[in-house]
Amino acid sequence: MSDWILYFPYAVIVFGMLVLFHELGHFVVAKLAGVEVYEFSIGFGPRLAGLKKNGTAYNLRIVPLGGFVRMAGMDPEEDKREASGTDSKGDDRKRDENEDARIPVVDPEKSFMNKSVPKRMAIIAAGPLMNFVLAIVLFALIISLTGTPVNRIEEVLTDKPAAAAGIKAGDVITKIDDTRITSWNDILTVIHASPGKELRLEVQRDGKTKIFNVVPEKDRETQVGLIGIKPETRSPGLLESLKFGTLKTYEMLKLTFTFLGKIISREMPVELSGPVRITYELGRAAETGLENLIFLAGFLSVQIGLFNLLPIPALDGSRLVFLGLEGVRGTPIDPSKENFIHLVGLAFLLLVMVVVTYQDIIQMLS
Repeated sequence: MSDWILYFPYAVIVFGMLVLFHELGHFVVAKLAGVEVYEFSIGFGPRLAGLKKNGTAYNLRIVPLGGFVRMAGMDPEEDKREASGTDSKGDDRKRDENEDARIPVVDPEKSFMNKSVPKRMAIIAAGPLMNFVLAIVLFALIISLTGTPVNRIEEVLTDKPAAAAGIKAGDVITKIDDTRITSWNDILTVIHASPGKELRLEVQRDGKTKIFNVVPEKDRETQVGLIGIKPETRSPGLLESLKFGTLKTYEMLKLTFTFLGKIISREMPVELSGPVRITYELGRAAETGLENLIFLAGFLSVQIGLFNLLPIPALDGSRLVFLGLEGVRGTPIDPSKENFIHLVGLAFLLLVMVVVTYQDIIQMLS
């Protein structure tokens, strides 16, 4: 448990960044659509610090496990509280003594509900989409820090199959068996899939072609084939880094859908992790290197973005479903009924979080 306390600052930083980008997506698109924003908040519970600018309160709250953007027209009760000078958290705010008490509770032109369905859907979807954008940036940052591997060998480890076969630093692998090599990833794909199998490596050395027969050894932990070589790296440009980040984000999404499919078909058990477990894993990742911490943050950003798009009440995905129904029907769902459904969904999610957190603590203590 002492480790969890030491790891807590990493969780605050990562969770804060994930929440900031998510809520920033809602906020920016709402502003662009002309919607009045009452509050942009990171965290829940009592307010720690904040300021007000151009009619919007920017607050930092005590529980760093989420955030919210309060917009005009989303909840009639919110609008009434704003008009009376008290926000939803009970924070009193002075009203201008000269303010006309007869003005509308909310300016119709700045109300979320008075915007078109496509604009409202864009505001809701912007949060999860910003999590995907953050993932792209984080994965791009990793490749910028570590460099892009090329198929020229920088180091040959002693007492490994490559060294025993006569391969040297500076060699360029151009072909493995019948596979043409154009990148380091091609080399990994073939070698990793061939533990214990003899491979014929075609290598360029000092302008000459040499042939080596190598048998990859099986790694005990990963069970993949290894021959003991490390690549040279080069620094990628901005566009190449972003391309890598985009591809890595796509791979993460594809992998997640694969796991979801296996869970639905009962090929895999459902395994959920709460804030306690994630905090522990973030701390362990930070101990092994900055790149691993950034990678895990990118992975979590993808999961949060995708999770929020699920049609579960209280999440962005369910709000998009309601907006889609409104677009088909031509009339909105009764706000009181929709809010009740979201409230029930929120209660369910909080209950699941409590159960998962309890299980995480029990597992860590044991």
